[in-house]
Amino acid sequence: MAYTTVDNPELYFQSVLWTGDDSTDNAITFDNTDTSMQPDLIWLKPRTKVDNHRWMDSVRGVTKMLPSNSDGVEETISAGLASFDSNGFTLNTTDNGYNSSSYTYVAWSWKAGTAFSNDASSTGIGSIDSSGSVNETAGFSIVSYTGSGSAATVKHGLSTTPNMMIIKNRPTSTKDWQVYSPVNDPTDALALNQSDATGDSNVYWNDTAPTSSVFSVHSGATNTSGAATIGYIFSNRQGFSKFGTYGGSGNLDGPMIYTGFSPAFVILKRTNSSNHWIMFDNKRDPHNEAIGTLYPNTTVVEDRGTGANDIDFLSNGFKIREDNGECNGDGDSYIYMAFAQQPFVTSTGVPATAR
Repeated sequence: MAYTTVDNPELYFQSVLWTGDDSTDNAITFDNTDTSMQPDLIWLKPRTKVDNHRWMDSVRGVTKMLPSNSDGVEETISAGLASFDSNGFTLNTTDNGYNSSSYTYVAWSWKAGTAFSNDASSTGIGSIDSSGSVNETAGFSIVSYTGSGSAATVKHGLSTTPNMMIIKNRPTSTKDWQVYSPVNDPTDALALNQSDATGDSNVYWNDTAPTSSVFSVHSGATNTSGAATIGYIFSNRQGFSKFGTYGGSGNLDGPMIYTGFSPAFVILKRTNSSNHWIMFDNKRDPHNEAIGTLYPNTTVVEDRGTGANDIDFLSNGFKIREDNGECNGDGDSYIYMAFAQQPFVTSTGVPATAR
């Protein structure tokens, strides 16, 4: 049986580990098998040091950094990320947050790749001008726009309806990272830099669901008047990405979540009650169980001991192996975002091997 799927996820997503080398020219190369990928979004975290989760992208430029664990402003860091390379990236700093020999690091990277620009008054698409970079095959775009301060729509660059959106005001302090997720209706609010449960608000999404061409904003963190704003937009792609929900069972034999691929990267969040966002990947844990937990809303070091969460990466999804509230509370509701190592079945009908 043949069907449309992403046969080689390494073209669009990569994780990489390194130990800092105290140099000002450290080229980090992706450990992929037969492909190369120039990233457009890099999410970097020191594993063994209390420090920021750092987001850098090609639309804002290599010197611009936003920390996902903070509601603070964008920082300009000239000694940090030096370049987005053909199969990785280069660091030009000995800073502890990026490249000190005293610490180990992880980065997760996505490829967008095709530039777009939308003059809303000319195209009739959206009411705010936007520009950015888009990868239709991977269902991912990076969108830059300037807020209007009132109800508006923004072209996101994809041809399908987004399943998850992460939006950050760049120059204004005390503006949370707003997340539109699979559990949201457009009246809800959820912040990447907070542990809070989902709450009701019409401030962010104007009580309007996104469409295949635009997303809606109202005011606040997603549409502050005159504020440069960045958005990371994701849509489900068979064999590559999945954004969904599951219910907790409260026991060690937890739910199995079908994604249609063997995951390389998973983020979870309990939405009906306060708990951290938690994240796993197959580079830090190449064998089951995956226990290396990092928290996007905090600066803490990687948790691999008491209090760590356990999941299994399977050939067709992931299974929860923990009974705590962070990932499997009895009767609790969770969202997840997952990206693939390999599809469960390729477009030519070849099944994936089990992890």
